[in-house]
Order: sequence, then C-alpha cells, then structure tokens
Amino acid sequence: PGTVLALGTVSLVTDISSEMVTAVLPLYLVLGLGLSPLQFGFLDGLFNGAAAVVRLLGGYAADRGRGHKRVAGLGYALSALSRIGLLLAGGATAGIAAALATDRVGKGIRTAPRDALITLSSPPETLGRSFGVHRAMDTTGALLGPLAAFALLWATADAYDAVFVVSFCVGLLGVLLLVLYVPGHQPAPLPPIPAPRRRKAFGALRDPAFRRILAAASLLGAATVGDAFVYLLLQRRLDLPVSWFPLLPLGAAACYLLLAVPAGRIADRVGRRLPFLYGHLALLGVYATLLAPVGGPALLLLVPVLALLGVFYATTDGVLMALAGPVLPADGRAGGLAVLQTGQALARMLAAAGFGAAWTLWGPGPALWAAVSALLVALTGGWALLPRNPSGTPAPGEPGAQIPERRTA
Repeated sequence: PGTVLALGTVSLVTDISSEMVTAVLPLYLVLGLGLSPLQFGFLDGLFNGAAAVVRLLGGYAADRGRGHKRVAGLGYALSALSRIGLLLAGGATAGIAAALATDRVGKGIRTAPRDALITLSSPPETLGRSFGVHRAMDTTGALLGPLAAFALLWATADAYDAVFVVSFCVGLLGVLLLVLYVPGHQPAPLPPIPAPRRRKAFGALRDPAFRRILAAASLLGAATVGDAFVYLLLQRRLDLPVSWFPLLPLGAAACYLLLAVPAGRIADRVGRRLPFLYGHLALLGVYATLLAPVGGPALLLLVPVLALLGVFYATTDGVLMALAGPVLPADGRAGGLAVLQTGQALARMLAAAGFGAAWTLWGPGPALWAAVSALLVALTGGWALLPRNPSGTPAPGEPGAQIPERRTA
C-alpha cells in the first residue's frame, strides 16, 4: 500500500540520520570519553527503558484521537532535534545524557503509531510482507547511515561534530517527508475476526493470546545483548582500527535488507510464530561465534556474526508486529503494539545493564556464556508461550487450515 511505501521512505531518511550517530556513539562514549562498559550499558539500557515508557503514552495518544500521523511526526521531530543537543553538549555527561534521552523519547513516541498505520493500511493476510517492505526500506537507511558517518569522520579527521550536524539536517528532511506524503487517516481493513467493542486504554492485556505474545517477546528480549556490545566485542577480538568501527553495522544491515521481504512473505505463508523463534536461534549463533576460538583471517569471524545478526532482525522485528497486529482491535492497535514494544524494550534494558555489569565484573567471555545460557532458557519458554494460532485463522499449511477455528475468549 501507498502508506507503507511513504512510511518506508520516511524511515529510510530518518535511519540515515539516526544510524550516523548510532554507528559512532559506542566509539565516542567508550573510547572517546572513557566510559566503562558498565557505564555505557547502564546509559544505553536506561534511555531505552525511558523510551519504552514514553511509547505507551504515544500509543495511547494515537488511539485516543486517531492522530497516528501527528504523534509519529512529533517523535521524528524530537529525534532530529536531539542531534543539536549532542552538538551543544560537547563532552559534558549531563548534556549527552539529555540528548540521548530526547532521541530515545522521540523514537519511543513514533514507533507504535507508525506500526499501527502499517497494520491499518494493509490486509491482515499480507502484514508480514508489508512490514518486510517497510523494514527493508528502513534498513536501507541503516546501511547508508554508517557509510555517511565513516565518510565524514575520514574527511574531517574524526570530527564528531560534523556527524551530528549532518545527521540533524537529514532528520529534518524525514519530518518534512512525513508531513507531505503520509496520509493522516487510514481506513481499517476487515479484521479476520469480529471486531470487539471499544476497549479502555491498553485493553489488549485482557486478550489471552496477546498476553502470551507479550510474555514470550519480553522473555526473549531479556536474553538479547544489544548490538553495540556485539560490535564492541568484534572490535576487541579483531583489534580493528577506530576509523573502521562505524562500518561494522553495514554487514548486518545488508543481510537484513536482503532478507526482510522474503522473511515477511514466508511468515505470511507458514505462520509468524516459527520465523520469530528461528530468528532467536540465529542470535544464539551470534553469541556462539563470538565465543569460538576462530583463527586465521578476520573475515572468518566477521562475516558469520554480522550475517547471523541480520537474519535475527529480518525474522523477528517486523514479524513480531505482524504476529500481534491481527489480535488487536483497530481502535486500540497503537496502544496494544506500544505495550508489546514496551515490554520487549524494558526486557532488553535489563539485558543491556546485566551484560555490561557481567563484562565489567567477569570479563567478556564469561558474560557471553551467561548470555548463551539465558537465551537457551528464553527460547524454551518462548516455544511454550507463543500461541500457534493467535488470530483465530490457521496459517496455510498448519493443521486445520481448511476449517477456520472459533476464537475462544
């Protein structure tokens, strides 16, 4: 649908802006300002947690006034303005913290209304493809952002201020594209089940299928080490030059870009539960590869880690939203998705802080072994928790597909 393509374009441009900063931020904070892995993990987890709480307010506000576009636009604008905050902060920790908080709040506000717009403008049976197309366009920006950051750092002799200024300008372009090309109101497609009466705020928590999806996503999120730590571990293992660090996300982004649409289409055909679980098996492969005593050329470690990380995101990010979307009523979709995203983000906040503490206290090796153990436990729980048929209509190829089942209360 046109709305999906328009939102994909906005996300593409905005991700160029945000990934320019994200690609250099671990380097800037850990190597430039001297923060320990524990301090970096605490800051990253804290601000992601703050964004998760604000995401609830954004989802509720979007549903309350049917203002999905307005709320999303506010979030995009806040993220763009945060680049100016980083520029003005210099090396002051308080200023950097405030700028990062503004960026995370903006991202938290916009995510649920944006994803709700995608679900409201797409037929339920093609939600996986719609999210795959959007995430592929979004990832194109994630691919170009680190390249732009690398080029700027190389051309300006590691001047981080230049990265922040250019990122701000590109972010403003994303806001302008949203205002001009994304429609403000979307007709809701016919749901696969009878639409329930209007619920109270976050009434999705009353739905047993949604609660199981939320519990599984949160459990798996609690065993997910942040990308920044993966890249720092790669840099440590391979002893990469500082100037090459912003290029590490490119491998994962390229794999994500190639697989996002096929993964979405497969999820539409076979059901969205198994791709989501298999994606976390790919993440387990990331941890195991980082632990393996790989010798020889750096590519023997670099390629598998980045490829598996891309597989993880291609089979989990949009697929989770497509899994939960049909369960939620149209008039509470943004709020329900916000609850799901918040639970997952809060769990990842705990994972980031826990891994940073384990790295600081025990070292990177034992911390990774702890992450492997936690993810194995989470995968077992996720397999048991995720409903096999959350929307009430069996996916093609599943038992009972020829006879739709009645949805139970």
